[in-house]
Amino acid sequence: MTQFKRPKRNIDGVLLLDKPKGLSSNTALQRARWLYQAAKAGHTGTLDPMATGLLPLCLGEATKFSQYLLNADKTYIAEIKFGTATTTGDAEGDVVEQCPINFDQSRLQSVLGEFVGAIWQTPPMYSALKHEGKALYEYARAGEEIERKRRQITIYQLELLAWNGADGASVRVQCSKGTYVRTLAEDIAKALGSCAHLSGLRRTAIGEFGVEDAVTLAALEQLELKQRDALLASADRLVYDRPAVQLDADSAFYLQRGQAVWVPKLQVSGILRLYGPGQEFLGVGEPDEQGRVQPRRLVVSAASE
Repeated sequence: MTQFKRPKRNIDGVLLLDKPKGLSSNTALQRARWLYQAAKAGHTGTLDPMATGLLPLCLGEATKFSQYLLNADKTYIAEIKFGTATTTGDAEGDVVEQCPINFDQSRLQSVLGEFVGAIWQTPPMYSALKHEGKALYEYARAGEEIERKRRQITIYQLELLAWNGADGASVRVQCSKGTYVRTLAEDIAKALGSCAHLSGLRRTAIGEFGVEDAVTLAALEQLELKQRDALLASADRLVYDRPAVQLDADSAFYLQRGQAVWVPKLQVSGILRLYGPGQEFLGVGEPDEQGRVQPRRLVVSAASE
């Protein structure tokens, strides 16, 4: 059945979606975009189809600030199945190896501690990282192996939630950007003299956002448009960790027109959240050497004449 076209709206905000299993991040995005009749939408980093959990979606002007959430720390609940390795590192891949499970809960707990802190990790072949303009998973599907550089990541917390012996373990992982939990599970298993893959993965937090505040697609479908709009967070939540600077009316006027503005006694550096009168979010800027704030990304509705 052909889906009828709906009128597009200039709607702005951040939707915290609880993505279901079996759906790609892009498919989830397009469904939410259709429900909101949004003219513009994007996400802040993908979740594998097998994974569930928090997927912040940006609508309208919020898409301009999605990149800042990509750098945020993330938290996952990972279900690790020991004794079996797969091509993809998760349950969607083909089994390539069977290994003994010659360790107990105490040994697992000890090894988990070895992975907390700054560690090195080699990205998996089944990933969206690019090599010569093509995603690594495309090479992997063609049976090609591409050499990947190790990179440093940080594991802030690695907590054993449950140990089920041959049925695996449940682990909470709080980590930095760029962490592949599938690879982490494989590396943990290797340190235990075994092998493993992820049998389940749920993202529970990104930065200050938690999955407990997210809504499912099924729930969204049951709401009226005004009720859906009420669920949207403001775009400035995407840069919640940046220092806030309040501008007076004159400074806000010139900033909105792309001009640098002088801010007295400015003691901060890096990207700043900028607000005008009435706490209107104007966008983000950055101080220059003269103590002025240079606009970097501005909200169009605020910058309009």
